[in-house]
Amino acid sequence: MRLEITNYNNYFKIKGDLNRNNVHQFKSEFKHVFENAEAITISIEALDSIDRYGVNALAQLHNESLIKNKRLSIIGMGCKDLYQHFKSEEAAA
Repeated sequence: MRLEITNYNNYFKIKGDLNRNNVHQFKSEFKHVFENAEAITISIEALDSIDRYGVNALAQLHNESLIKNKRLSIIGMGCKDLYQHFKSEEAAA
């Protein structure tokens, strides 16, 4: 499935798969997002799958929000792959 990103008032919905083949689309969509917004919310409820490239893209966006002192909220149950990644990162720490 392809990646679809929709937004309204700094609320973004991600639908489909976020992977190596389309991570450039994700990065392009969020490239300058913190220049015009103090806070954004990303819903991953409709995210079917994510690979390590997608997880890294979300992590980079999170790091950018911290550096620029902006708020980033990621909401929704989303896919299990994402939670497994962060769960394994916590265990490694």
